[in-house]
Amino acid sequence: MPAAPSIANSVTVRLVLPARPTAVSEMTSLIEKAGGVVTGLDVTGSGHARMRVDLTMLTRDVDHADEIVAVMRTVEGVEIGKVSDRTFLMHLGGKLTVESKVPIRTRDDLSLIYTPGVARVCMAIADNPADARRLTIKRNTVAVVTDGTAVLGLGDIGPLAALPVMEGKAALFKRFADIDAFPICLDTTDVDEIIRTVKAIAPGFAGINLEDISAPRCFEVEARLREELDIPVFHDDQHGTAIVALAALRNALRVVGKRLEDVRLVMSGAGAAGTAILKLMLHAGARHVVVADVDGVVHRDRADVLSGDHPNHAWIAEHTNPDDISGSLADAVRGADVFLGVSAPNILSEEAVASMAPGSVVFAMANPVPEIDPEIAARHAAVVATGRSDFANQINNVLVFPGVFRGLIDAASSHVTMEVLLAAADALAGVVTEEELNATYIIPSVFHPDVTSTVADAVRRAVEGVEGVHDDPDA
Repeated sequence: MPAAPSIANSVTVRLVLPARPTAVSEMTSLIEKAGGVVTGLDVTGSGHARMRVDLTMLTRDVDHADEIVAVMRTVEGVEIGKVSDRTFLMHLGGKLTVESKVPIRTRDDLSLIYTPGVARVCMAIADNPADARRLTIKRNTVAVVTDGTAVLGLGDIGPLAALPVMEGKAALFKRFADIDAFPICLDTTDVDEIIRTVKAIAPGFAGINLEDISAPRCFEVEARLREELDIPVFHDDQHGTAIVALAALRNALRVVGKRLEDVRLVMSGAGAAGTAILKLMLHAGARHVVVADVDGVVHRDRADVLSGDHPNHAWIAEHTNPDDISGSLADAVRGADVFLGVSAPNILSEEAVASMAPGSVVFAMANPVPEIDPEIAARHAAVVATGRSDFANQINNVLVFPGVFRGLIDAASSHVTMEVLLAAADALAGVVTEEELNATYIIPSVFHPDVTSTVADAVRRAVEGVEGVHDDPDA
């Protein structure tokens, strides 16, 4: 079955049509028969015999767009002009700029902003380094750092190809939290070199957001940077995902009338995101958790646990699966209340979901293709969520990282604690009121006006309550 047309493959075609009454309807009918979806028709010029139109449509991919344009050319009297890929237009020249906050209009301005006046500010910071937060961009700047080894669902595409994603992340920081973030794409995958480089650039930033670094290297990178830096280090793929997942699950369980402490939770995925979600769920009170990966259920007698070759699996085996279940994911899911996947596409069958407990919850969060088609899962599960924006209940990190960093920066925090993560999750869950809550609305929209401020306030309070107490999120 071909993919559906989507906004990611939206194109605008400039064309000239004969000014006959049926010209536009002929064109749109052909596009729809070819599988496209017309989303806009703008007349940009008109005469007695001809008119110029910008037609925007959704397609499946580049080849599909080319096929539709070829069909459009068959309409009598049509002239096809420029065909623009709207996604590439959005990224043309990059998505970020750097602008001065103060005017530079006169010789006096120049003397204050730069030499000789700036020397006084430099010496003030040399005498009291804490003044850097007050007198420089450090007070509001985050480094978005990647090595390009685990980018979205694309995998190891390298630092240069990762740059558009890091730019986008920086743009979201600005849009949702008014934080000045800058993309840092490192041309190395060596853990020691990544750590040295981030430490070397850290003086210019109030926080470090690690992004799209593959497991298990990401664990060591984050852990060591947290130990060696005096600013907060946050790996969004781990802890951002964990916060949103916990917030959504809290509300999903409210819908079905269950408690986190009582449910049997089965997780698919033991990588960076899965491990972080697991640790936050346990900290929040989950007691009955089973984790599976490509080799089946993680348990104490599994070969990679006994050998010690995979310390992360050994930790999981020690802290989960109290009944020592073994076997496949389908075996583990039978009778479970919750399935939470951060793993691979199409690994959960309809039969497996049907075998779950009444009032089950399914979070199929693999992207871009989830562990099970959400429409199929909804035949049996009471609540279904994914990581995609084209289905209800999107588990989206954008709901979290702007507010988390806004709170950390405003509190001048030096580290991220488990209490901070839990506070952010509880605050995000609370944005959905009792009156709004239902099976298709367990998590707010990323454009909800209260999300960032609510999360930031909760993080700020948590920092003020625990600053100085090192509660390691990855312990």
